This record gives sequence, structure tokens and C-alpha cells, in this order.
Amino acid sequence: MLYIETWKRVLVWMVCAAGLVFAAPNLFYGRVELHNDAVKAIEARGSTPGLEADAALWPNWLPSDLVNLGLDLRGGAHLLAEVQVQEVYAAKMEALWPEVRDTLRDERDTVGTIRRQPAQDGTLRVKISKPENMAQALASVRKLAQPITTLTGVGSNDIVVSAQGDEIVITLSDAEKIASDDRTVRQALEIIRRRIDEAGTREPTIQRQGADRILIQVPGVGSAAELKDIIGTTAQLTFNAVINRTSDENASAGVGNKLIPSMDEPGTFYIVDAVPVVTGEDLVDAQPAFDQNGRPAVNFRFNPHGARRFGDYTAEHIGSPFAIVLDDEVISAPVIQSHIPGGSGIITGNFTVEGSTDLAVLLRAGALPAELTFLEERSIGPELGQDSIDAGKIASAVAFAAVLIFMFLTYGLFGVFANIALIINIGLMFGLLSVIGATLTLPGIAGIVLTVGMAVDANVLIFERIREELKTAKGPARAIQLGYEKALSAILDANITTFITAVILYVMGSGPVRGFAITLGLGILTSVFTAIYVTRVMIVTWFDRRRPKTIEV
Repeated sequence: MLYIETWKRVLVWMVCAAGLVFAAPNLFYGRVELHNDAVKAIEARGSTPGLEADAALWPNWLPSDLVNLGLDLRGGAHLLAEVQVQEVYAAKMEALWPEVRDTLRDERDTVGTIRRQPAQDGTLRVKISKPENMAQALASVRKLAQPITTLTGVGSNDIVVSAQGDEIVITLSDAEKIASDDRTVRQALEIIRRRIDEAGTREPTIQRQGADRILIQVPGVGSAAELKDIIGTTAQLTFNAVINRTSDENASAGVGNKLIPSMDEPGTFYIVDAVPVVTGEDLVDAQPAFDQNGRPAVNFRFNPHGARRFGDYTAEHIGSPFAIVLDDEVISAPVIQSHIPGGSGIITGNFTVEGSTDLAVLLRAGALPAELTFLEERSIGPELGQDSIDAGKIASAVAFAAVLIFMFLTYGLFGVFANIALIINIGLMFGLLSVIGATLTLPGIAGIVLTVGMAVDANVLIFERIREELKTAKGPARAIQLGYEKALSAILDANITTFITAVILYVMGSGPVRGFAITLGLGILTSVFTAIYVTRVMIVTWFDRRRPKTIEV
């Protein structure tokens, strides 16, 4: 019997209505985008008359999710960066030196005096005055080695310790270099992602390419230079002990120290201990603020580990200066007046309000573990993106119109039902893309155009099956029911295999390929729903009202 329960009909129409409501903001894209930006700005910085006006452009009680436009549609910046992983080797040796020094000092009666020697980056050389006890010295230093926990480095240690004359030579093992390279690129990838997210950009593409390269594509950014400003600053914050202050830029810092210029005092240089007391990696939070004189500053807070080290150092060095170093420039060198427990403090300097805000953003995002070298950079203007949007609109409109005309001419009234379902299908697809925050690219538009053709394929199978059933002299109600039942297996087979292909494209692909896969996969889901349920509800509702003796498909 050709019958659908009332609750099922209501549920189908509710799903359609919900999809169209969530898709509606895309019809007013510019207005809704201004509303969303204003709401975020009000939450972050407080309300202003201009922001309130922009926020009022769209009702708060309506959905405001939009389909994000990709780089090829919106315009933006494209960068290909190479991570200089070798820099990390030198940093690891610098961090290892205090442990080696303390270990050998405990063996002073055996190894004699110790002195660090100049060495190339990634190598640590220590000279001992009693080389006849070199074997014992090597054994003590080798106890500092840590096993590598990666699958490729199982059974290996992170350092190699050897002797050359009266010097102990410490280098990173090959397995540790491989593991370090991987960690460095992963860390850089995550920090770049956090920095771009902090800047409020929409749907960036940040992917690893090869062993040490990162692809960065950010829609809506004005130029590649602007994007480089967001991610290129290292924001390496350290707190270092001050050895001396000088005006001689050629002054010798000595082994284990370094000469750093002052940011606030031109011509002034500080000799500081190369090994920091605390680093920016121990920062938990950083927020723009004002000091006691009303000047812009940055409040910071350490994690428990950093707070303990910072507190211990300030307690032991009251009356001594220490340097706050940002990207190899001393931004402040205050004298420790008292013990600073709790792990929180303030960074002062010649900041503007905007400068203190930017510094807080960079510190929260973290320090890049190594320098980035930009191998490729491109800026895609919004006018090129608009050309792509216009071309996509024309292609979609032509395909849509051709399918509507074909279905009407071929199936008459039943074709009209299929056309209505097709329009609802497009609305549902954009509603889903908006809800999940997907990015629409030019290949994604191609996926929508393909879905338009595929969406009526299921209806073609159903209608042709109804035609076949009508030839067997069965009544129209029975023919419609059998048409849907017998076409179901073919519809599911075709769409499931295509959906599997879309999933593989998404998993294995990247960038534009994923955009195509997302729209194709969602289009399959919405087209199956509209073809099987929406058209059936419309046909059954029409049949219940008209009760025709015969039908023509």
C-alpha cells in the first residue's frame, strides 16, 4: 500500500527546513561575515559603536555559520617554508653543557679541571687536565645519555661520547638527529597553526611536505609578506643571567656566554650566560597589560616547572640584574629586588598597545624551534578569486538549468518533483558545509556540479522502474511502491561505491583534492536522502489528494 506515516512526513520536511535555514546565511555572505567578525572582536576586545553596528547586520537568533572560501576563491597567500632543523642540534648541545659540567665537577679529583672548548655547531668539546683518566670521564658523561623512544631509534641513545686527545667530544647520534628533525618539524607545524589561528584567519591549509618543509595557504590574507609577518617572528623568549654590560659591540663574551644588544638603549650591549634560566617554553599564558606607570606591557605566567626555576633563581640572586631576551635582543634588564614566587611577572619596554598585544600573541603561540626559510611565496589577489567564483557560478547555473529542463521534458510532473528535490538537495549540501565549517575550493565547486548530475540519477532509476511496473498492468499505487522498492538496491550500490571513492580521496589527498572529496561525499548523502525520501513524500502526498486512475511518467 502506498502510504507514509504522518510523523515520517513531518520528520522529512523538518530535516529539509533545518538544512535550508543553515544554508541561508550564505545568501547574505558579506553581511553575515561582518556580523561574525564583529561578534568575535566584541568578545575579545569589548564593544564599540562600529562593532555594534556590524553585529546588528544579522540576527543573533539565526544561524551564522558560513561556507569558508578557499584560497583559489577568496584570494590570499601561499608559502612553502623549509625548517632549518640543524639549528636544533646546537641548541641541544647548549642545554647539555650544564649537565656535563656538573657531572665532571663531581669527578674533579679524577679528571682534574675542566674547560669548554670552541666547537662547531652541534658538537660539544670539553678539555680535562688529567687525560690519563679519560676512560672514567667518558663513563661519567655517557651516563647522561638517554634512550631514544621512537620506533626507528629503538636501542640507540641520543648522544655519542668519544675522546680526542685530552678532549671529550659529544655529538648527537644519527638516530637522535632523525628523531629530532621529525619533532622539530612537527613542533613548527603546530606553532605555525596556533599563530595563524590567534590572528583570526579562516580555514588555513597547513601541511607537512617531505621531511623538512611546510606548506602554508591562508585565504583572506592580503599578501605573502603579511603572512610571513604573522608566522616569521620566532618570539624566542628567555631569561638569562647578566655577566656584564658594555658599549663595545666587539667585546669578547667568552666561552659559554653571548653578546646581545639592548632593544631600548641603542649602543648598549649585555654579556649574558648562553644557557637561559627559564625559556618561553615554560610559559603558560601571556596577556597585554599596563605597568604601574600606565605604559603598555605584557603579563606572563610560567608552568610549575618554570615557576620553580624562576623562583629559585630570583631567591639566590637578589640585587643582581637579569636579562629578558626576545629574539636575541635584551628588551629589559631589571635588578632582582626580591624573591619572585608564583611564576608570574611583567615584561616592560618601549611598547605600543598594538606591540604589546602582538608580543602576547606570539608568546602564547610559542617559540619556533628553528628558523624558517621561505622557498616559495605567492599572493593571490581577490580579483582572481572573484573570477573563479563567477566562473563557478556560471558552470553551476548552466548545469543546474540543463538538468532541470531535461528532467521536466523527460518525466513531466514527476520530473518537477525531482527538480524540487534537487533544489532542496543543494540547500542541504550548503547547510552541511556551513555547519561543519568546510572550505569550498574551485575543485569543490566541481564536486557540486557533479553532484547536481548525480542527484537526479537515483530519481531516473526510480522513475524508469515505475514505468516498467506500469507496463505489467498493475495499478499506479502499486507501481510507485514497487518502483521505489526495486530501485533501492541499485541506488545504494552506486552511491556507496562513489562514497567510498570520496573517502579515499579525502584520506589520501590534500588541499584541493580534499575540497572535492568533501563536497562529493556530502552531495552523495544529501542526494540519496532527497531522491528516496523527499520525492517519495511529494509523490505520495500528491497521489493521496488526486487519486488518479492512471499516471504517466
